[in-house]
Amino acid sequence: MAHIKLLPMLLGLSFLAAVAQTPSNTGRWIVSTDYFGTPLTPLLNLEQTGDKVTATGRGYKYVGTLDGTALHLIATDKEGNTDEITATLADGKMEGTDTETDANDKAHPVTLKFTAVLAPALEHPQPQTHEFTPTVFYRQVSAFNKPVLTINPGDTIHTTTVDAGGTDMNGIKRSLGGNPQTGPFYIEGAMPGDVLVVHIKKLTLNRDWAESDDGLDERALNSDLAVKVKDNGKSIRWHLDRAAGTATPESPAEHLKHYTIPLKPMLGCITAAPGTAQAPPGTGDSGYYGGNMDFNEIREGATVYLRVANPGALLYFGDAHAAQGDGELNGNALETSMDVELSVDVIPNKRIGDPRVETATDIITMGLDGSLDDAFKEATSDMASWLEEDYKLTPSEIAQVLGTAAEYHVSEVADRNAGMVLKISKARLAALVK
Repeated sequence: MAHIKLLPMLLGLSFLAAVAQTPSNTGRWIVSTDYFGTPLTPLLNLEQTGDKVTATGRGYKYVGTLDGTALHLIATDKEGNTDEITATLADGKMEGTDTETDANDKAHPVTLKFTAVLAPALEHPQPQTHEFTPTVFYRQVSAFNKPVLTINPGDTIHTTTVDAGGTDMNGIKRSLGGNPQTGPFYIEGAMPGDVLVVHIKKLTLNRDWAESDDGLDERALNSDLAVKVKDNGKSIRWHLDRAAGTATPESPAEHLKHYTIPLKPMLGCITAAPGTAQAPPGTGDSGYYGGNMDFNEIREGATVYLRVANPGALLYFGDAHAAQGDGELNGNALETSMDVELSVDVIPNKRIGDPRVETATDIITMGLDGSLDDAFKEATSDMASWLEEDYKLTPSEIAQVLGTAAEYHVSEVADRNAGMVLKISKARLAALVK
């Protein structure tokens, strides 16, 4: 709790100093501090009127003054905890100290040193397409991994993934298994408090086989079914007929000799890395940052919206599936490698909860939590927020739309978090009066 309060103060400090020196210093500032070994880079918005300065960041409000190059800010929360910033601003840079005092332990304040710089403006230069060949694949979606490529909003990336076991298109092992990811990609101008927009332009299978198994996830089992499938769990290899657009078991059991399913390539994982204050999650996990969502409509033509927690957003993706039923009931899907083409953009100063998805026909919210009940609530709450923010609906109107147009699907049961998605048809929403 202490470090969260320190960060906003730092942000406010940097903003104030910038504004006092020159109007061009007004804006979003990136604060850098070391909180007992953890590097933190929060964002703060600053405003100045004469020698009076105010700052906001992460829900905190600061007031203070800027006298020449000397900045002083202070904030008090509802519990009586205070945060005091003393800093100097020179040559467009901020440097100083941030002291937080716990109302219940005033004898032991915490003081941190910090620096701050003005965040770069969000720009959209001439779009470029980047051909990227990965040489390393990550099994944690960490903000500490060095970006593999820096791109601008509007740019397109064309690259490849390995399968969930770490094997590439040529059958060569490239990584330890566990959904190894391509990335991270740094998007210029993306800042905490923004939303990363990922347009999936093309997903192309690049080999003719995939692997799955015949297990069933325990969330799907009652006691009778659990007994029936207790000996399951063997690997199943599938042939991918890319010309026909179908998949079949390579060595089918008696009743599956003519069993065929359509290929529907999708990305199981897509992530904007969590902030540095959070331990980097593994690539099998999911949350507000996206991650291993395993939602079978994250495919060609879909747009994914993710909360930005770090400068540059730090985009990862991988875990390609040739096809997957709702829920990923086997604990995996038709795991394979893939060529991926996607473009990125940024919506500044917009806050969302869990990941959102948009297709040609629907808007979709995704709840990710330890139980399907909680995931159901998250998906519903986030859709209510979407309808309120973008469609200006009242609580009564939201309830009427949800009650008549909501479609729920179980997206994921195979991992720590279960997934529930809520879809609303754009055709229904087209009739709304904004």
